[in-house]
Amino acid sequence: MIFLELYIIAFIVFLAIDAVWLGLVAPKFYKSQIGHLMAEKPNFIAALVFYLIFIGGLVYFVLMPALDEESFSKVVIGGMLFGFITYATYDLTNLATLKNWPLLVTGIDLLWGTVLSLSVSVVTYGVYLWIF
Repeated sequence: MIFLELYIIAFIVFLAIDAVWLGLVAPKFYKSQIGHLMAEKPNFIAALVFYLIFIGGLVYFVLMPALDEESFSKVVIGGMLFGFITYATYDLTNLATLKNWPLLVTGIDLLWGTVLSLSVSVVTYGVYLWIF
């Protein structure tokens, strides 16, 4: 039951934070850097599947262990590492395999993934402790 409670909180927090990034910051940046690769319309099913998997991983690998040990430092370190590693998988693969993939996009994405995962982890942890 704890997994589901954390998952719901994290999902809401993730959507709220990522909506700001995707709605306000990212469009101009990505269009200027990789506009030639972008689809006219996003594939929302693929995005939803990513969200579901990413948040499941965040809950399982970061939030559950941190709650088990009652460790805020585990939330911070785990959240940062999880975001960095997962976003590095995508961006470094693109850098390695796609022609003219900008290094700047990789750097910004790694920073964003780290901050996003850290933020979602910390807020979810705090909300969970406050509610339960």
